[in-house]
Amino acid sequence: MPEPEGMALYQAGLVAGRTGLGPLLEIGTYCAKSAVYLGAAAREAGTLLFSIDHHHGSEELQPGWAHHDPEVVDPATGVIDTLPLARRTVREAGLEDSVVLVVGESASVAKWWKGPFAMVFIDGGHGAHVARADFSSWAPKVSPRGTLAVHDVFADPAEGGQVPYQLYGELLGSGEWEPGGATGSLRLLHRRAAGGLTGAGQQATL
Repeated sequence: MPEPEGMALYQAGLVAGRTGLGPLLEIGTYCAKSAVYLGAAAREAGTLLFSIDHHHGSEELQPGWAHHDPEVVDPATGVIDTLPLARRTVREAGLEDSVVLVVGESASVAKWWKGPFAMVFIDGGHGAHVARADFSSWAPKVSPRGTLAVHDVFADPAEGGQVPYQLYGELLGSGEWEPGGATGSLRLLHRRAAGGLTGAGQQATL
């Protein structure tokens, strides 16, 4: 994540966290770079960031793909495992009291997690099935007046995959969301107060 996008994410998390509408949530921890931005915002706002990832890498990070990094492969299993790197990143940033790493499949965890959240940041796998599952699982849990952040939104196919862009467009077209700004490939949406979950301000719980 480029620094301008990271700082925009931090600012959005800070504003959302101060609303008292609930904690912050991130889908797609990887090695926790974006979790540091959001975790710092959560700490300053007096709330928590929950960051969910199965830590075995999304489709585009597997061997043979352009974004594969052999350094994140566990030599004992031959499988990607970014959890130790994420834990180290959070610890080195001094954010262990503000960032809770949740290990599991996003959609599976969502079935057992109540809302609402002040902010949800979706940056998981970009394959059509996985990304749509992330959006359908977590966007409804954003509190009315809460924020949904989406990463890797590219209008031009030459710049990146189109699935996040298409799903972002579907949300805008639903009438339930309004645009909240853009920095690089990061897009912000605000949920209109008339829709969404009831009981805003409750804590999200497993």
